[in-house]
Amino acid sequence: MSNKVFVAGVGMVPFTKPGASESYDVMGEKAIRQALADAGLDLSDIQQAYAGYVYGDSTCGQKALYRVGMTGIPVINVNNNCSTGSSALFLARQAVRSGAVDCALAFGFEQMNPGALKSAWTDRAPAMEIFQKQSIELTDVPDIPNAIRMFAGAGKAHMDKYGTRLETFAKIRAKASRHAARNPLAVFRNVVSSEDVMNAPMLWDGVITRLMACPPTCGGAAAIVVSEAFAKKRGLRTDVLIAGQALTTDLPSTFEARDMIRLVGYDMAALGARQAYEEAGIGAEDAQVIELHDCFAQNELLTYEALGLCVEGSAERLVNDGDNTYGGRWVTNPSGGLLSKGHPLGATGLAQCYELTRQLRGVAEGTQVEGARVAIQHNLGLGGACVVTVYQKN
Repeated sequence: MSNKVFVAGVGMVPFTKPGASESYDVMGEKAIRQALADAGLDLSDIQQAYAGYVYGDSTCGQKALYRVGMTGIPVINVNNNCSTGSSALFLARQAVRSGAVDCALAFGFEQMNPGALKSAWTDRAPAMEIFQKQSIELTDVPDIPNAIRMFAGAGKAHMDKYGTRLETFAKIRAKASRHAARNPLAVFRNVVSSEDVMNAPMLWDGVITRLMACPPTCGGAAAIVVSEAFAKKRGLRTDVLIAGQALTTDLPSTFEARDMIRLVGYDMAALGARQAYEEAGIGAEDAQVIELHDCFAQNELLTYEALGLCVEGSAERLVNDGDNTYGGRWVTNPSGGLLSKGHPLGATGLAQCYELTRQLRGVAEGTQVEGARVAIQHNLGLGGACVVTVYQKN
């Protein structure tokens, strides 16, 4: 079976800085309750639940869901690094699309600590060991946090190969701040200029400033997906269709190419985009709004090319032409993205779903993209996994 799958309800709590949030289970609970209320459903209507988080013990998903209620349904805890939230959504959609269930919940949360990401384990080989080793070999910069070295190194590779300027990444970061100023759920709503970004402290001289990196963030988000038959039976909304979706992992080229751009997931993102577009029957040119994984300003630029918004090497022109913001060809990250909205790892993909669902409903208020009918979501986790989702206004 291949059922149509609709987003019936979404929820999201305001993102906050580490130390300023409620407990992870409270954030998860609040997001779930919002999604249930938005859909007009009770917890007893949910047949399966998928909980996404990266930093937490086993069964944290149950801890959050039990605050809403205990109905005995399957709860599956998901950890796919920074693409965790979208991976939970992928599984929920797959369960409904296959006919296994008619109504599934995906929710995600993260209660993060300040500072750079690091593993909770020190007594075993890290999952990112091969990525870390090759990134050091390719950049010869061992003494900076891994994520900065990898994504900034990929940005540097684009600069070296295509002549892209550091100022272009600053423009992307400034654009994110302008968008976030319209979003009451974003953690950073202060507007910064390209000059502010360039004048911020350098994390790697000539390659990246502090403002080009997303902050650690706490938050929660949720989505409920349903079959068409269930929606009709219950009188639920069917105005947002998940028309295509793909979850991809790394290809041999990730390491064989010995290219920093490939090492940070470019090829699996491009593959996921092709698969999701094919299922939905669209091309990148058909979309109006995009939420993509801008964990670093550098990765936003790389993702323009991976998603097929432009050919390889031409993303700087897209930025300079203003085709990534209001009035341009696409609006990328109207929410403010990870750079300004924040990046609580397990919640990020579901927060993207929240934003795009509201965009297609036409209720996104300050961030609304006029005439939005097709939306693309891109959520990337190193190690690796990438989820690309296409939503259509039904």
